[in-house]
Amino acid sequence: MARKTYTGPVVDVSFDGEVCQHAAECVRGMPTVFDPSARPWIDPTQAGSEGTAQTLREVIGRCPSGALRVVDHPWPARSSRSRSQASASSSTAWHRPNSSDPAS
Repeated sequence: MARKTYTGPVVDVSFDGEVCQHAAECVRGMPTVFDPSARPWIDPTQAGSEGTAQTLREVIGRCPSGALRVVDHPWPARSSRSRSQASASSSTAWHRPNSSDPAS
């Protein structure tokens, strides 16, 4: 079985059934997203806010086999203020060396 990706509004969740150990950490941790009786059994649309997406990230982080992975969207559903802050912080994170910089 190949890894399958389930799309959500803030994050996507990918799952590899061949790797899964069926420990059910996901089902216990976030049953609204992971419901083995539903089809599809993974529904990341249930984590539609940044807060619930963060909970989903934490639950997936407890997966003992690594069968589950989170794929963040480039610009998750955030307020425009958060987006502009993220842009400002990422633009200041880069250092462009100049000829007088001894490290360049």
